[in-house]
Amino acid sequence: MPTPIVQFGTSRFLQAHADLFVSEALKSGKAAGPITIVQTTGSGERSGRLAALARPEGFPVIVRGIQGGERIDTIQQVTSVARALSTAGNWNEVRAIVAEEAEILISNTGDTGYQVCDDDLVPNIPYSFPGKLLLLLKARFDAGGRPLTILPCELVSRNGDVLKALMLRLAAERVEDSAFIDWLKTCVVWGNTLVDRIVSEPLEPAGAIAEPYALWAIENRSGLRLPCIHPCVKLVDDLTPYEKLKLHILNLGHTVLAELWLKGGRDRNETVREILADTDAAAHLVRIYRAEVIPAFAARGLEREAADYVAATLERFRNPFLDHRLGDIANHHREKIERRIADFQRWSPSVPMPELAAICDQ
Repeated sequence: MPTPIVQFGTSRFLQAHADLFVSEALKSGKAAGPITIVQTTGSGERSGRLAALARPEGFPVIVRGIQGGERIDTIQQVTSVARALSTAGNWNEVRAIVAEEAEILISNTGDTGYQVCDDDLVPNIPYSFPGKLLLLLKARFDAGGRPLTILPCELVSRNGDVLKALMLRLAAERVEDSAFIDWLKTCVVWGNTLVDRIVSEPLEPAGAIAEPYALWAIENRSGLRLPCIHPCVKLVDDLTPYEKLKLHILNLGHTVLAELWLKGGRDRNETVREILADTDAAAHLVRIYRAEVIPAFAARGLEREAADYVAATLERFRNPFLDHRLGDIANHHREKIERRIADFQRWSPSVPMPELAAICDQ
């Protein structure tokens, strides 16, 4: 069966996000088609996962949490994956699928997925994901160069623009084919996306446990093709508001709670849910949201969106199934304060933020 969607990465996040959305959309004929999943690393422990991902009966995603005041605990079977391959063991097949079948490429290759090391070039297959992707795109160009949409899901701001710039640089260094470079610029649509879902645990050999909230915001561009029509997939004109809502409400809230945890001498294993059971801590966070965060978004014309996202965030933080340790959130705390709070102050300088400013001034 042809697979118009090719996904690079086998992460539990993608299983409970893109794979699940496409699976649900296929049932109503609202997806581009099934998926080929491609493992891009040589990680041996994932070989069993590959076989399990492509089983005809699919794999489970357990959705647990609070949404709209209701407790959710369901199991959904994901059946959108037709094939699961690896670049190490199935390179020729992967190359043929990208060259001849693919219409949409999806990637989620982790925090270091865009890194290209000095020893990346090897006789057959590059080590890095960008190096591999370059060869696969060149194979598609050589096979006729049909248009293609690429939707990176890495947690990088303007991830499509970043990946495009990287691929154009690699193409200039390694291929030196002006027609191929022109094709990358004009016939490949590099989508900027934002993903938002907490996927707390993997299941073995495949599957995941995730919260009910999910968002896949994709910035519209001429020629862009969506993998599916789904309530959690939003085609938007500008990704910036969604990035700001996530960074300066969800992430900012985590950092505010981490600050309380660090300063309060609290239980070293305390979770987000547990600290919000403390009425003083919960009131502190809610006060900052209402008095400083929502007014700043209101000054940008986003008051309703911010209020709705705050309400959803507080439900997510109180998820009874999720043990999100504050000790983990507190890693790289100063850097997170700068990006999540100080940048927010600079984004909306006219709105007083005394409590957030106090965190920055520590």
